[in-house]
Amino acid sequence: MDQELSVEENSEQTIRRQLSTYEIGPKIRKLRMKKKIALVDLGSHTGLSASMLSQLENGKMVPTLGTLARIAMVFDVSLDHFFGLTTRKLITIDRAGSRMRFPDRGDKPNPSYFFECLAFASQSKTMQAYIAEFPHQPDAQSDPHIHDGSELIYIIQGELLLQMEANEYHLKTGDNAFFDSSTPHSYRGMDPDGTKAIVVTNPPRAI
Repeated sequence: MDQELSVEENSEQTIRRQLSTYEIGPKIRKLRMKKKIALVDLGSHTGLSASMLSQLENGKMVPTLGTLARIAMVFDVSLDHFFGLTTRKLITIDRAGSRMRFPDRGDKPNPSYFFECLAFASQSKTMQAYIAEFPHQPDAQSDPHIHDGSELIYIIQGELLLQMEANEYHLKTGDNAFFDSSTPHSYRGMDPDGTKAIVVTNPPRAI
């Protein structure tokens, strides 16, 4: 049974967990064992200590690209070797405290919305899903944006004004909208207590 996290992850722990998907440590060990090279010998070739290499192999340390490049040169493999997925996981779990919150644009003093990526650790996703929070900005002028494909937005809490070109749509708790996201669109939070929604985007289908 999956053990619940007792404390929220910090950013370093989240990065470490994401990188663990690629199983970089076991890949280093497999290359070393295949070549029958001891940790001390690998250390002499790379300029890294045997202790550090052991920590890398056991997942206790996150390698830098420079470190991986040194190891890759010894075994005559590319960096891509370490970032290919050996197995596809049928399920990934992202705990509430592991997500990071971002504004729509980092250079805006009053962002139109904040978002958290859902299922960010999953590979080869066919969709992108987010939790979005919209501050109360009934009179603000939000910036329209576009992206290829389609979008679904479902209002969990509050009220949202969705503007598409010259049309405005008021969405309340429980409402949802599905639309062509290549059309310029923008959002404005209309609830004094804030608005929260689930947003799912899908790339266009290949013809």
